[in-house]
Amino acid sequence: MKSEFKVYDICEFSIDRQQEVIVSPFAVYLKNLKNLHFPHRHDFYHLILFTRGGGSFSIDFQSFQIIPYRAYFMAPGQVHGWDFEGDMDGYVINFSVQFFQSFLLKSDYLDQFYFLNGIAADSVIDIPEDQRKLIIEILDNAVREMEKHTRFKKDAIRVWILQLFLQIGNMNVKTEAHAAESYNLTLLKNFEKLIEQNYLHLRLPKQYAELLFITPNHLNALCSGALGKSAGDLIRNRIALEAKRMLINFSLTVTEVAYALNFEDNSYFCKFFKKQTGMSPDGFRKNIHTDAK
Repeated sequence: MKSEFKVYDICEFSIDRQQEVIVSPFAVYLKNLKNLHFPHRHDFYHLILFTRGGGSFSIDFQSFQIIPYRAYFMAPGQVHGWDFEGDMDGYVINFSVQFFQSFLLKSDYLDQFYFLNGIAADSVIDIPEDQRKLIIEILDNAVREMEKHTRFKKDAIRVWILQLFLQIGNMNVKTEAHAAESYNLTLLKNFEKLIEQNYLHLRLPKQYAELLFITPNHLNALCSGALGKSAGDLIRNRIALEAKRMLINFSLTVTEVAYALNFEDNSYFCKFFKKQTGMSPDGFRKNIHTDAK
């Protein structure tokens, strides 16, 4: 069974094949996406705010209902797909990883916005009714700027996108609002970043604890208290997620996926995957293939 697994570059969505950013009404954007392969992943940030329509939307194999004024924020590398119902509209923003790096002194400035962290559960935001008018005004301004041919067009678009992030970041306080600068929160965020950078090679909580200059017990207590999961669970969950992302590429064998994830033994990878997901790699692929029909 062969199936093409597509990783899209932002240039494939732009008219001149050179754009670093796209801001568009979603209905217009959708007309150009008839040949998309699903599920797929991007190498750029992909944001959608729906104002009309329904159906479902999946991010990293988690499904969410589409409702008006619900926004979806996807980081590079996340797998997603959709199943639309009715007349769809809203706004879409795509921008490359490099788009803000030359504009902001802090190259990791966007990391402070939790909805861009690549965690599916944090990627879906409902816009409160009293904030919708302002959010739509910001997006309309960004769309108008996109249509211009002025000297500072890109910088103006950057400003509007940042204004959007700041507005949404302020309205969604979550659990971090009153402890944004706390020591424990900083440790947890650093741990998550270290997992993202090292999960292929570092598999043990004690290895990350050493990098954070804390004890393994402290790290486990931190994760359990804040997330209800052990440090080891977070590491294993990230490995399992990447396994899922790779397994939907049917051109790769299970053995190739295992080796790419740094498992020397294919049978150990299969046992690991089944323990984490409740199904074998082949069973997972059959489910994905059935859902895609």
